[in-house]
Amino acid sequence: MEIGLFTFGEVTRSATGEALSPAQRLRDFVRLATLADEAGLDVFGVGEHHRPDFAISSPAVVLAAIAEATTRIRLTSTVTVLSTADPVRVYEDFATLDLLSGGRAEITAGRGAYVESFPLFGYDLDDYHELFDEKLDLLLRVNGSERVTWSGRFRPALRDAGVYPRALQESLPIWIAVGGTPASVVRAARRGLATYFAILGQPEGFVDLAALYRREGRDAGYDDDRLGLGVTSHFYVDATSQGARDTFYPYYSRYIGDNMPRARGQALGRDAFEAWASPRGALVCGSPHEVVDKILWEHELLGHRRFLAQIGLGGLPFAETARSSELLATDVLPALRKAI
Repeated sequence: MEIGLFTFGEVTRSATGEALSPAQRLRDFVRLATLADEAGLDVFGVGEHHRPDFAISSPAVVLAAIAEATTRIRLTSTVTVLSTADPVRVYEDFATLDLLSGGRAEITAGRGAYVESFPLFGYDLDDYHELFDEKLDLLLRVNGSERVTWSGRFRPALRDAGVYPRALQESLPIWIAVGGTPASVVRAARRGLATYFAILGQPEGFVDLAALYRREGRDAGYDDDRLGLGVTSHFYVDATSQGARDTFYPYYSRYIGDNMPRARGQALGRDAFEAWASPRGALVCGSPHEVVDKILWEHELLGHRRFLAQIGLGGLPFAETARSSELLATDVLPALRKAI
């Protein structure tokens, strides 16, 4: 199993109430990626948002900075909001990242949980589903061929157009982030694309989706090696269970209240937090032993090959985030690889 970190680049206040600047947050994430690379983690990802409470609107730019500071860790967007992006530009940006990083770039494409990019870039929310389908088609075409002839509804046609530079890898790995809907799972499977499940509800609720993904992919002619499944979860690990929960709770409660649409501005109560962090809850928070047990349990349910831990939540200080990331590499990763 591959283990990695990702962040959306939240710009929140520190424990002292001091505002964390976007510049500071970006520097923090380059440092965290460097630590993850040195500690032996496999993947580092950054998301895309166009809001004042997030520092990252251009994953490829941030990942290029990280590429120069690292040597081996794979670099991915988590996610690229493909619905409101130009697929040709997305490919060119990540092909450039691939060249700079020595062949470590990946793309995770998604429709986005927030919708600010639609009016910002001149798109209609009524076309939410159609935009993603069409742009994914073009991205895959560009990724697979140097010269492309293509036409669609939302973008000018291409006539034997060359797209450069080409990636160092024969083709860029493209993952699809799904929100838990069967239609999204089927779309990815029928194209033979690796897929992430964001585990925000009960993990058992994703068992049928994992089975659907593999069934549809096999029916479309793809083997299990092509049908890669990843899991992402909110994450914090500390030396002890109580220490992890006591440290993380105030930040995570604020994160849920500020950033999760369904929370409606309400901070997460401690009882709910404890339920989410329980052995069968969605939140991965606890001692290294507890974290290993939860990831292994989810692996038994879903059979995923990659786990990405979401960090940088709620203004958690850099020192605590770095310590948690290091424990993921030094205590959790070896135990998982020995067990699987």
